[in-house]
Amino acid sequence: MLSPERLDLPDYEYLAQRHVLTYMEDAVCQLLENKEDISQYGIARFFTEYFNSVCQGTHILFREFSFIQATPHNRASFLRAFWRCFRTVGKNGDLLTMKEYHCLLQLLCPDFPLELTQKAARIVLMDDAMDCLMSFSDFLLAFQIQFYYSEFLESVAAIYQDLLSGKNPNTVIVPTSSSGQHRQRPVLGESSMLEGVEASLFYQRLENLCDRHKYSCPPPALVKEVLSNVQRLTFYGFLVALSKHRGINQALGALPDKGDLMHDPAMDEELDRL
Repeated sequence: MLSPERLDLPDYEYLAQRHVLTYMEDAVCQLLENKEDISQYGIARFFTEYFNSVCQGTHILFREFSFIQATPHNRASFLRAFWRCFRTVGKNGDLLTMKEYHCLLQLLCPDFPLELTQKAARIVLMDDAMDCLMSFSDFLLAFQIQFYYSEFLESVAAIYQDLLSGKNPNTVIVPTSSSGQHRQRPVLGESSMLEGVEASLFYQRLENLCDRHKYSCPPPALVKEVLSNVQRLTFYGFLVALSKHRGINQALGALPDKGDLMHDPAMDEELDRL
C-alpha cells in the first residue's frame, strides 16, 4: 500500500524526497567497483540485495562519512546501527569518555569526524572537562540530536549568537556541512552562557528557520513546546532539552525511548540463537 504522502506527491517529487537517485548512483558505483565479483551471480541479484540492505538499514555499515550523512534515512540507519551494536556498553553500566565513544563510531565509519563527537559530548558535559565519563544513553541521545540535525544546529548556533550580540539579521544562513566540513560553534562568554536569550524571541527566529530549512529539523510544534516552558535559555540548554524530549526522539524514529534503550528483543533473540 502506498503511504499517504506518496499519493499526494508527483512521482518526481516523491523520488526526490526519498533520495532514490542517491541510492541509484551509489548502487551503480558499487556495481562498477565490484563488477568482477558481481558478474558471478548477476546484476539483478546485486540490485535486489542492495536495496534490501537500504530498507533494512544495513547499507551504511563501514561506509564513508559522506555517504552515511547523505540522506535522513542513512543518518537514522547509522544511529540505529550504533545503538544495536554497542548497547551492551549501557547494559553493563560502563561509562566512557568522548574519545572512547569516538572509537566506537569509527568502528562503523572509519572516517567519522571527531568534531561531531566532541559537539555531542559537549551537550552532555556542558561545562565539565571533555575527558569526563558519560553513560551510553546520555551520549547516544545527545549524539542523535547532533548528528541527525547537524546542519540545523549550525544555523541555530548562528542565530543564538546574533541574539546575544543584539543583531537581528534577515539573511539566510546556508549550512556547509554537506561538503563534510563543520563550522566551529561560536565561543560564548561565561556571562552569555549563564544568561542565555529570551525564549520567545529565539522561537520566532527558529520558526522562520524551520520554514526555509532544506535539511532535517525537529518538528516546529515540539520546538515550541521545549521553548514554552522557560523564559530564557542558553544554547546548550536548548540542545539538552532537545536530546531529552521524548516526542522529538519519537518523531525522528531511529531509537526507542530512553527507558527502552537497553532492550532489543530481536537482537537478544539472535544472540541467544548464535
